[in-house]
Amino acid sequence: MKVINRQIYNAIREYQNKYPILALTGPRQSGKTTLLRTLFPDYRYVSLENPDNREFALNDPNGFLAEYDDQVIFDEVQQAPTIFSYLQTIVDSKPDRMGGFILSGSQNFHLMERITQSLAGRVAIFKLLPLDIQELSAANLLADDPFDQLIHGFYPAMYDRKISPSVFYSNYIQTYVNRDVTELMEVRDLRQFQNFLSLCATRAGQLLNLSSLANEAGITQPTAKSWLSALESSYITFQLYPFHKNFSKRVVKTPKLYFYDTGLLCHLLKINKREMLLTHPVKGALFENMMIAEFFKQMHHSYQNQSPWFWRDNHGDEVDLLLDKGTSLDIFEMKASETVLNENFKGLAKFESISTIPLSSKGLVNAGSLNQKRSYGNVISWRDFPAFS
Repeated sequence: MKVINRQIYNAIREYQNKYPILALTGPRQSGKTTLLRTLFPDYRYVSLENPDNREFALNDPNGFLAEYDDQVIFDEVQQAPTIFSYLQTIVDSKPDRMGGFILSGSQNFHLMERITQSLAGRVAIFKLLPLDIQELSAANLLADDPFDQLIHGFYPAMYDRKISPSVFYSNYIQTYVNRDVTELMEVRDLRQFQNFLSLCATRAGQLLNLSSLANEAGITQPTAKSWLSALESSYITFQLYPFHKNFSKRVVKTPKLYFYDTGLLCHLLKINKREMLLTHPVKGALFENMMIAEFFKQMHHSYQNQSPWFWRDNHGDEVDLLLDKGTSLDIFEMKASETVLNENFKGLAKFESISTIPLSSKGLVNAGSLNQKRSYGNVISWRDFPAFS
């Protein structure tokens, strides 16, 4: 089995001695259990998905926490919500004891709800997403071609156990996505939900029109909003919101929809070969999705707090990614081409001409290996973006 070092290791180690509780969240199969058991080999591991453990925790929380009172990992801890308030009492009674409890969960809504209610200020929260490009590159597992990588996806199991993407994603949807969503809310027609998920895939990298999505899926708009929220809580999709500070009403104010993993996205779109993708009309949107997701993955894995947005006006001028630095902005455009033309910088130039906020960086992320400084902005290879330090 190939060992893949995760970037988030260092941040977890740093805060282990600064908070009494550490919490790790992220999608199922992103490697949370492997990471925690590797980092904390001396800690006892307790899965709350185990019916016996869960019954013990729910029915006798005092006895449960007397048994597991220190140096313990509680996996899928949202399954036993009653223990959170008891954990608060324990850590408050021993203020000098740091890092004694590790919490892990794959349903962000329920986990964060419990933490906010009972453990606010006592927990360092980390997000482990699917593998990022830098992690794959360091392990010599990154594909040479960005479109091969895009289709294959980024979940560790496919690299650890050499599972084909078609098998992995088919099982992933049946085993995890459907299950998590039905646990978060009542879904009466699973086939209708699966259709909704596939329709979300056709809108990746695009402005989110919730009304149109609901109509095409044959559901009400509140139901579509609820299902989309469940997908976000399960780390399947996320939204990027528009930047409109100091701009006129002509600026688009609708969010864009993205998937955390492009392998899952391609599976839903029935794209399983590079040749299919290269001639597909969604090629540019999928490359953009991969690079936006890469930014989010590296941001969380390096435990950095950034303010990402996008910008678009009603004439179609657009900046795919904008980072608000407070007194300045970094702006980036994604192009699914190895050939970089001056016209590719059009959106960046348009934004710079109307922005009242200074720009600290302009970048064009391309599908080739080119890294180059130009007068219009920096050209950045997909392999080297965003390169958090």
